[in-house]
Amino acid sequence: MDDNLRQRKAEAKQQDSDDGNSAAAKAASKVEEEDKDPYSPWLDILRVITFIFVASWVLSIMFTGGESGYWGIKEKPRYMRLDWWRNQIKGPTYMTPEELSYYDGRDPEKPLLLAINGTIYDVSSNQRTYGPGGSYNHFTGHDAARAFVTGCFADDRTPDMRGVEEMFIPIDNPEIDSYWTAEELAQKRIEERKRAEEQAYNALKHWVDFFAKSDKYLKFGYVKRDPDWLDKVEPNPLCAQAMKARPKRKIPKTEKKA
Repeated sequence: MDDNLRQRKAEAKQQDSDDGNSAAAKAASKVEEEDKDPYSPWLDILRVITFIFVASWVLSIMFTGGESGYWGIKEKPRYMRLDWWRNQIKGPTYMTPEELSYYDGRDPEKPLLLAINGTIYDVSSNQRTYGPGGSYNHFTGHDAARAFVTGCFADDRTPDMRGVEEMFIPIDNPEIDSYWTAEELAQKRIEERKRAEEQAYNALKHWVDFFAKSDKYLKFGYVKRDPDWLDKVEPNPLCAQAMKARPKRKIPKTEKKA
Protein backbone atom coordinates (compact mmCIF):
# COMPACT_ATOMS: atom_id res chain seq x y z
CA MET A 1 0.00 0.00 0.00
CA ASP A 2 2.89 2.34 0.86
CA ASP A 3 4.40 1.54 -2.52
CA ASN A 4 1.15 2.43 -4.30
CA LEU A 5 0.91 5.69 -2.38
CA ARG A 6 4.48 6.62 -3.25
CA GLN A 7 3.81 5.78 -6.92
CA ARG A 8 0.71 7.98 -7.02
CA LYS A 9 2.64 10.84 -5.41
CA ALA A 10 5.42 10.42 -7.94
CA GLU A 11 2.95 10.44 -10.84
CA ALA A 12 1.21 13.50 -9.43
CA LYS A 13 4.55 15.26 -9.09
CA GLN A 14 5.48 14.34 -12.65
CA GLN A 15 2.11 15.62 -13.89
CA ASP A 16 2.62 18.88 -12.01
CA SER A 17 6.06 19.15 -13.57
CA ASP A 18 4.68 18.47 -17.07
CA ASP A 19 1.90 21.01 -16.54
CA GLY A 20 4.43 23.54 -15.37
CA ASN A 21 6.66 22.93 -18.37
CA SER A 22 3.66 23.24 -20.72
CA ALA A 23 2.56 26.49 -19.10
CA ALA A 24 6.10 27.84 -19.28
CA ALA A 25 6.32 26.88 -22.94
CA LYS A 26 3.03 28.61 -23.70
CA ALA A 27 4.14 31.71 -21.84
CA ALA A 28 7.44 31.75 -23.70
CA SER A 29 5.64 31.31 -27.01
CA LYS A 30 3.31 34.21 -26.19
CA VAL A 31 6.27 36.43 -25.32
CA GLU A 32 7.97 35.49 -28.58
CA GLU A 33 4.84 36.35 -30.56
CA GLU A 34 4.56 39.69 -28.79
CA ASP A 35 8.26 40.36 -29.37
CA LYS A 36 7.95 39.76 -33.14
CA ASP A 37 8.11 43.06 -35.05
CA PRO A 38 4.82 43.54 -36.92
CA TYR A 39 6.27 46.55 -38.83
CA SER A 40 5.45 46.83 -42.53
CA PRO A 41 6.98 49.56 -44.75
CA TRP A 42 3.87 49.70 -46.94
CA LEU A 43 1.91 51.56 -44.27
CA ASP A 44 4.56 54.26 -44.07
CA ILE A 45 4.72 54.49 -47.85
CA LEU A 46 0.95 54.95 -47.99
CA ARG A 47 1.14 57.65 -45.34
CA VAL A 48 3.86 59.52 -47.25
CA ILE A 49 1.93 59.34 -50.54
CA THR A 50 -1.24 60.54 -48.84
CA PHE A 51 0.62 63.41 -47.20
CA ILE A 52 2.21 64.48 -50.50
CA PHE A 53 -1.13 64.39 -52.29
CA VAL A 54 -2.95 66.38 -49.60
CA ALA A 55 -0.11 68.90 -49.31
CA SER A 56 -0.01 69.36 -53.10
CA TRP A 57 -3.77 69.82 -53.20
CA VAL A 58 -3.73 72.45 -50.44
CA LEU A 59 -0.80 74.36 -51.96
CA SER A 60 -2.46 74.31 -55.40
CA ILE A 61 -5.67 75.73 -53.94
CA MET A 62 -3.64 78.47 -52.25
CA PHE A 63 -1.55 79.42 -55.29
CA THR A 64 -4.46 79.36 -57.77
CA GLY A 65 -6.79 81.34 -55.55
CA GLY A 66 -9.06 78.37 -55.00
CA GLU A 67 -9.59 77.75 -58.73
CA SER A 68 -7.83 74.41 -59.03
CA GLY A 69 -6.40 71.64 -56.92
CA TYR A 70 -4.29 70.48 -59.87
CA TRP A 71 -1.94 73.47 -60.24
CA GLY A 72 -4.02 75.09 -62.93
CA ILE A 73 -4.20 72.00 -65.15
CA LYS A 74 -7.50 72.13 -67.02
CA GLU A 75 -7.91 68.39 -67.23
CA LYS A 76 -7.59 66.18 -64.19
CA PRO A 77 -4.78 63.63 -64.34
CA ARG A 78 -6.08 60.23 -65.39
CA TYR A 79 -5.52 58.65 -61.99
CA MET A 80 -7.81 61.30 -60.46
CA ARG A 81 -10.76 60.43 -62.69
CA LEU A 82 -13.37 57.89 -61.67
CA ASP A 83 -14.01 56.79 -65.25
CA TRP A 84 -10.30 56.00 -65.69
CA TRP A 85 -10.32 53.69 -62.68
CA ARG A 86 -13.57 52.16 -63.89
CA ASN A 87 -11.94 51.34 -67.24
CA GLN A 88 -8.90 49.86 -65.49
CA ILE A 89 -11.09 47.51 -63.50
CA LYS A 90 -13.43 46.65 -66.36
CA GLY A 91 -10.71 46.11 -68.94
CA PRO A 92 -10.78 47.04 -72.65
CA THR A 93 -13.90 46.65 -74.80
CA TYR A 94 -13.62 45.04 -78.23
CA MET A 95 -15.90 46.28 -81.03
CA THR A 96 -16.37 45.51 -84.69
CA PRO A 97 -16.36 48.51 -87.06
CA GLU A 98 -20.15 48.17 -87.32
CA GLU A 99 -20.58 48.24 -83.54
CA LEU A 100 -18.30 51.26 -83.29
CA SER A 101 -20.43 53.14 -85.84
CA TYR A 102 -23.31 53.39 -83.33
CA TYR A 103 -21.23 55.64 -81.08
CA ASP A 104 -21.12 58.67 -83.38
CA GLY A 105 -23.36 60.93 -81.32
CA ARG A 106 -26.72 60.12 -82.88
CA ASP A 107 -27.75 58.36 -79.68
CA PRO A 108 -27.26 60.78 -76.75
CA GLU A 109 -27.32 57.85 -74.33
CA LYS A 110 -24.12 56.42 -75.81
CA PRO A 111 -20.62 57.85 -75.35
CA LEU A 112 -18.79 59.45 -78.26
CA LEU A 113 -16.15 57.04 -79.49
CA LEU A 114 -13.53 57.18 -82.21
CA ALA A 115 -10.64 54.93 -83.11
CA ILE A 116 -7.21 55.53 -84.52
CA ASN A 117 -4.91 52.75 -85.65
CA GLY A 118 -7.17 50.16 -84.01
CA THR A 119 -7.43 51.76 -80.55
CA ILE A 120 -10.78 53.20 -79.41
CA TYR A 121 -10.99 56.40 -77.35
CA ASP A 122 -13.86 58.02 -75.49
CA VAL A 123 -14.09 61.66 -76.64
CA SER A 124 -17.36 62.43 -74.86
CA SER A 125 -15.64 65.17 -72.85
CA ASN A 126 -15.44 67.29 -76.01
CA GLN A 127 -18.97 67.26 -77.36
CA ARG A 128 -18.47 70.59 -79.09
CA THR A 129 -15.75 69.22 -81.35
CA TYR A 130 -16.67 65.54 -81.73
CA GLY A 131 -20.42 65.65 -81.20
CA PRO A 132 -23.07 66.17 -83.91
CA GLY A 133 -22.30 69.34 -85.84
CA GLY A 134 -18.75 69.49 -84.49
CA SER A 135 -15.78 70.07 -86.76
CA TYR A 136 -14.38 66.60 -86.03
CA ASN A 137 -17.66 64.70 -85.89
CA HIS A 138 -16.60 62.84 -89.05
CA PHE A 139 -14.14 60.89 -86.91
CA THR A 140 -16.58 59.61 -84.30
CA GLY A 141 -17.93 56.12 -84.84
CA HIS A 142 -15.01 55.25 -87.12
CA ASP A 143 -11.38 54.28 -87.22
CA ALA A 144 -10.40 57.18 -89.46
CA ALA A 145 -6.62 56.92 -89.20
CA ARG A 146 -6.21 57.81 -92.87
CA ALA A 147 -8.25 61.01 -92.55
CA PHE A 148 -6.12 62.20 -89.64
CA VAL A 149 -3.15 62.24 -92.03
CA THR A 150 -4.72 63.34 -95.32
CA GLY A 151 -7.21 65.81 -93.84
CA CYS A 152 -9.98 64.43 -96.07
CA PHE A 153 -12.51 63.88 -93.30
CA ALA A 154 -15.43 62.80 -95.47
CA ASP A 155 -13.55 60.62 -97.97
CA ASP A 156 -10.93 58.89 -95.84
CA ARG A 157 -12.82 57.56 -92.82
CA THR A 158 -10.85 54.32 -92.92
CA PRO A 159 -7.85 52.80 -91.14
CA ASP A 160 -6.42 51.73 -94.53
CA MET A 161 -3.18 53.68 -94.91
CA ARG A 162 -2.12 52.19 -98.23
CA GLY A 163 -0.94 54.85 -100.65
CA VAL A 164 -0.97 57.73 -98.16
CA GLU A 165 2.76 58.22 -98.68
CA GLU A 166 1.96 59.49 -102.19
CA MET A 167 0.93 62.84 -100.70
CA PHE A 168 4.54 63.40 -99.64
CA ILE A 169 6.14 62.37 -102.95
CA PRO A 170 7.10 65.28 -105.25
CA ILE A 171 5.10 65.75 -108.43
CA ASP A 172 6.83 64.77 -111.66
CA ASN A 173 7.65 67.70 -113.92
CA PRO A 174 9.44 66.91 -117.21
CA GLU A 175 11.13 70.30 -117.30
CA ILE A 176 12.49 70.01 -113.76
CA ASP A 177 13.20 66.29 -114.05
CA SER A 178 15.46 66.89 -117.05
CA TYR A 179 18.15 68.15 -114.68
CA TRP A 180 18.87 64.52 -113.79
CA THR A 181 19.83 61.57 -115.92
CA ALA A 182 17.36 58.69 -116.11
CA GLU A 183 19.46 56.68 -113.67
CA GLU A 184 19.78 59.60 -111.24
CA LEU A 185 16.06 60.30 -111.38
CA ALA A 186 15.22 56.65 -110.75
CA GLN A 187 17.45 56.62 -107.67
CA LYS A 188 16.01 59.93 -106.52
CA ARG A 189 12.48 58.57 -106.74
CA ILE A 190 13.46 55.58 -104.60
CA GLU A 191 14.85 57.94 -101.96
CA GLU A 192 11.78 60.19 -102.17
CA ARG A 193 9.43 57.27 -101.63
CA LYS A 194 11.39 56.03 -98.64
CA ARG A 195 11.31 59.52 -97.14
CA ALA A 196 7.59 59.83 -97.91
CA GLU A 197 6.83 56.55 -96.14
CA GLU A 198 8.63 57.86 -93.06
CA GLN A 199 6.64 61.10 -93.22
CA ALA A 200 3.34 59.22 -93.47
CA TYR A 201 4.35 57.04 -90.52
CA ASN A 202 5.31 60.07 -88.41
CA ALA A 203 2.13 61.94 -89.35
CA LEU A 204 0.00 59.03 -88.10
CA LYS A 205 2.21 58.53 -85.05
CA HIS A 206 1.65 62.15 -84.07
CA TRP A 207 -2.09 61.54 -83.69
CA VAL A 208 -1.67 58.09 -82.16
CA ASP A 209 0.56 59.61 -79.48
CA PHE A 210 -1.78 62.57 -79.04
CA PHE A 211 -4.67 60.36 -77.98
CA ALA A 212 -2.52 57.86 -76.08
CA LYS A 213 -1.00 60.59 -73.90
CA SER A 214 -4.13 62.72 -73.50
CA ASP A 215 -5.67 63.08 -70.05
CA LYS A 216 -8.84 64.32 -71.71
CA TYR A 217 -9.62 61.31 -73.90
CA LEU A 218 -9.53 57.90 -72.23
CA LYS A 219 -8.78 54.63 -73.96
CA PHE A 220 -11.97 52.61 -74.28
CA GLY A 221 -10.88 49.47 -76.11
CA TYR A 222 -9.90 48.06 -79.48
CA VAL A 223 -11.40 47.47 -82.92
CA LYS A 224 -11.93 43.82 -83.88
CA ARG A 225 -11.05 42.99 -87.49
CA ASP A 226 -10.34 39.88 -89.49
CA PRO A 227 -6.59 39.30 -89.93
CA ASP A 228 -7.00 39.56 -93.72
CA TRP A 229 -9.39 42.52 -93.75
CA LEU A 230 -7.10 44.59 -95.99
CA ASP A 231 -7.27 41.93 -98.68
CA LYS A 232 -11.04 42.34 -98.82
CA VAL A 233 -11.15 46.09 -99.54
CA GLU A 234 -9.86 48.24 -102.37
CA PRO A 235 -7.34 50.89 -101.32
CA ASN A 236 -8.59 54.46 -101.38
CA PRO A 237 -7.18 56.69 -104.12
CA LEU A 238 -5.34 59.73 -102.86
CA CYS A 239 -8.00 62.35 -102.12
CA ALA A 240 -8.07 65.68 -103.96
CA GLN A 241 -6.93 67.71 -100.96
CA ALA A 242 -3.92 65.48 -100.35
CA MET A 243 -3.12 65.43 -104.06
CA LYS A 244 -3.02 69.22 -104.17
CA ALA A 245 -0.70 69.28 -101.17
CA ARG A 246 1.98 67.19 -102.88
CA PRO A 247 5.36 68.96 -102.96
CA LYS A 248 7.21 70.00 -106.11
CA ARG A 249 10.61 68.66 -107.02
CA LYS A 250 13.19 71.44 -106.87
CA ILE A 251 15.94 72.23 -109.36
CA PRO A 252 19.30 71.13 -107.94
CA LYS A 253 21.33 74.15 -106.86
CA THR A 254 24.72 72.73 -107.78
CA GLU A 255 23.82 71.79 -111.33
CA LYS A 256 22.81 73.79 -114.33
CA LYS A 257 20.73 72.64 -117.22
CA ALA A 258 22.90 71.84 -120.25
